[in-house]
Amino acid sequence: MSEMCTTCGLPQDLCVCESIAKESQKIEIRLEQKKFRKYYTVVDGINAKDIDVKDLATKLKERCACGGTVKDDRIELQGDHRQRVKEALVSLGFAPEMIVVR
Repeated sequence: MSEMCTTCGLPQDLCVCESIAKESQKIEIRLEQKKFRKYYTVVDGINAKDIDVKDLATKLKERCACGGTVKDDRIELQGDHRQRVKEALVSLGFAPEMIVVR
């Protein structure tokens, strides 16, 4: 017998917790300037309890063809990738009206 999800009570293969969490996240994408006039795209507002932030960062780094890291449950990507990140998040299942680009 397959394992049951503790949140929704469905079997793990039918669990919908992550897709529900993706639709309810309020995500902010902004540009920050750090040392030596280097720009970073910061993705903030993702709840690390519901969504695997490291896996999401890996997917975003692949889509944007850049380096990056995860610090304090926020994703930092090297360079200005604000529009590409928004398009990638929408294609991954996040609600476009809940994503704010600054």
